[in-house]
Amino acid sequence: MSRRVKRPLAKKSERAKPARGGKKIGGRKSAPLPPRSEAKRRGGEGEFGSHRHPESRGASHAETRRATASFEARKKERAPQDDAASKQDAPLPTKVQTVTVTADEANMRVDRFLEARFPGLSFSHIQRIVRKGELRVDGKRADSKDRLEEGQSVRIPPLKLDAPKVAHVSEAQQKTLDALKAMTLYEDADVMVLNKPAGLAVQGGSGMTRHVDQMLEAMRDAKGQKPRLVHRLDRETAGCLLIAKTRFAASALTGAFRHRSARKIYWALVAGVPKPKQGRISTYLAKEENEEDSIMRIAAHGDEGASHAVTYYAVVETSAQKLAWVSLKPVTGRTHQLRAHMAHIDHAIIGDPKYFNKENWQLPGGIQNRLHLLARRIVIPHPRGGVIDVTAPLPPHMLQSWNLLGLEADRFDPIEHAPEE
Repeated sequence: MSRRVKRPLAKKSERAKPARGGKKIGGRKSAPLPPRSEAKRRGGEGEFGSHRHPESRGASHAETRRATASFEARKKERAPQDDAASKQDAPLPTKVQTVTVTADEANMRVDRFLEARFPGLSFSHIQRIVRKGELRVDGKRADSKDRLEEGQSVRIPPLKLDAPKVAHVSEAQQKTLDALKAMTLYEDADVMVLNKPAGLAVQGGSGMTRHVDQMLEAMRDAKGQKPRLVHRLDRETAGCLLIAKTRFAASALTGAFRHRSARKIYWALVAGVPKPKQGRISTYLAKEENEEDSIMRIAAHGDEGASHAVTYYAVVETSAQKLAWVSLKPVTGRTHQLRAHMAHIDHAIIGDPKYFNKENWQLPGGIQNRLHLLARRIVIPHPRGGVIDVTAPLPPHMLQSWNLLGLEADRFDPIEHAPEE
């Protein structure tokens, strides 16, 4: 039996003060939150502010955990619609029951709704109960192709399920799941943010056998739902890639990108030092096809296929006036926008095979000839409230270059104050 030792109380003036921003989580004090997380906790809207970026993978994960601690707590206090969603795999009803359509089920067809709620229900059984009028929506007969709205009441008669299918995860699927888990910077019931490595394509193409969209097939659930891509990154661009795990989240996040509520910050290493050191690039871009590949060219307003593109840039640090670390904030989201824009102002991104065309230009020794572009940070409203704010560490080839050039990876990032459009 352990004995409790009484210790003399410290004087009031000598007592340790808790760190500002510290919060009790799971019975213990957490570390102080970084400034931007603290601002969010106070009810801020995720405004960009000055802060320091930890570079190690562990530090990035810790920062993400702290930044989302309050959100995780809120998940336990979700609205009734989430409770309903969690009951989608409820046992087979042996008597009549009435359920409410959740936000994630909005706009689903009646037959798809029943398939999602009761995965083992046969197609013929669904059609029969709908045809006979045993299933009612807000008290009225429904057709199997009718679309449901959030909040509607659905009367479901007693059902009979077919023998459930036993899910089997193959060795290849497990390896894919493990790879996705290793890439994950943030995850909850609705959203994932992956740290996509350079060289991994987001979607399939000619001769492409492995890409993120194909890897997400391993996460397809018993109801047939598969996580969805919300935006894209070039194959050689590393960093934050946003994934929606539910239909509801996909709709909300896609809308945030469409209405430009999402904020993205990229880091790049470019040739030369842009002047002025902070600026705005505004052009029209159009796709130009050639025999081997396609690139985005600077176009004139009114040209066929031309789209307006706007990028803010800021020089963070330089190396002997030969190279510059720049922070980039795209306002629009055109294909190859950042790469084409930096080449347009004659400061192409190092290692870019498509847009780097400086003659007689040699890389400093030790720097790899790979695209030095990172999707550093993404800030976007969470579909269920709050803000998702995730930062990715430098990929290995960029971290090597930063170390060789003596660039301080935790420096203040001036692009965070770039104006909004």
